[in-house]
Amino acid sequence: MSSKIRITKQFTFETGHALYGYDGKCKNVHGHSYKLSVTVIGHPISDTNHVKYGMVIDFGDLKKIVKNEIVDVFDHATVFNKNTPHVELAKELEHRGHNVLLVDYQPTSEMMVIDFAEKIKSQLPSHIVLHSLKLQETETSFAEWYASDN
Repeated sequence: MSSKIRITKQFTFETGHALYGYDGKCKNVHGHSYKLSVTVIGHPISDTNHVKYGMVIDFGDLKKIVKNEIVDVFDHATVFNKNTPHVELAKELEHRGHNVLLVDYQPTSEMMVIDFAEKIKSQLPSHIVLHSLKLQETETSFAEWYASDN
């Protein structure tokens, strides 16, 4: 059996959010240039006749999944927790033509990375395992999700 290999692809997207009930500046609507690193693990394809021979997963295929599930959804959107009074603000912004995302969690990096893990896992081929996600909110702040912790 060949070695297990981890493959990582990085993505960037711009997203606004506000943390309802938070005791600091982030209670205000603001945005981040998020960087998302998606790491999957698997065995390189050993069938010499396979078009993807030698690959764990085609980077392009991984990109398609993450773009569809995360990047295209969150990029240039503003995320609010729909279980808070921010839902009123969200409706007003939507009414004015803004791209708004209502989620059922507080849109912190921690909770977003959990949401992203579920979305990506559901789309991966059965022989590929999501190993980890790293969601970077700023140059110095990030949240990580590891399959081994869950």
